[in-house]
Amino acid sequence: MTNEDSPRRGEIAAGLADAWTVALGLVPLGLAFGLLVTQSGFAWWWAPVFSVVIYAGSMEFLAVSLVTGGVAPAAAALYGLLVNFRHVFYGLSFPTGAVRNPLARAYGVYALTDETYAVLSARPGVRWTGARVITVEVVCQVAWVGSGVVAALVGSAVPPVLHGMDFALTALFAVLLIESFDAARDLSLPVSAAVCGVVGYLVSPSQMLVIGLVLYFLLLVARHRWKGFDARLRWTVGSPAGGGGGGVRAGGRGVAGGDGAAGADGPGGDR
Repeated sequence: MTNEDSPRRGEIAAGLADAWTVALGLVPLGLAFGLLVTQSGFAWWWAPVFSVVIYAGSMEFLAVSLVTGGVAPAAAALYGLLVNFRHVFYGLSFPTGAVRNPLARAYGVYALTDETYAVLSARPGVRWTGARVITVEVVCQVAWVGSGVVAALVGSAVPPVLHGMDFALTALFAVLLIESFDAARDLSLPVSAAVCGVVGYLVSPSQMLVIGLVLYFLLLVARHRWKGFDARLRWTVGSPAGGGGGGVRAGGRGVAGGDGAAGADGPGGDR
């Protein structure tokens, strides 16, 4: 083993540690998709075809309905754009610079999903390397594709309705939201996201997701561009994961929790 192999193995191990819990959450979703494929009249091998060619989670479920419903290719492409439009925003902060190999970088872009983005963005203090990023994505895809194939192979022996499996995606994203919030502890972020979603629903219920994402993206750009505006909105609760103290800060002011000190330099003063 060369000197270069040891750090790489360490990064791969770190990627496995980052991704395995999320990968477990993907298993029931992959099982549900595999069952849907066979119970919609497709041969079992269509499950990995959908999962490898499309690999977009919710879009795969929609694709089965589009194919069985005979939707025109142009309309299907439009559906795909609307459903996956959020990935445009993911790419703005995805650590592509950490992946130097061109083929690995192309795979990294292809394998960017909600789950992998959540894992990467929930650890802002981590120095991501190419090996670690790709490991996270490979583990998630193997869990998704593998569980889909297994379910497709045994689909005929499984009841058509498994109660509770439809909640797996909601539960997974709830956990990812908690982890992401724990990394930043900025309460203004989920509150702002909720407000953007409400505004999007009021403007157009059918396009709430797209409108909400655009509004939230513009808000984040404004906060990044104007630091004073960001400081006024920031509402830090406690301390980020791995930090000390237990303060609360809103509007740029810190309120300590524990020793009675207060101020921007107190335990809860900075993220």
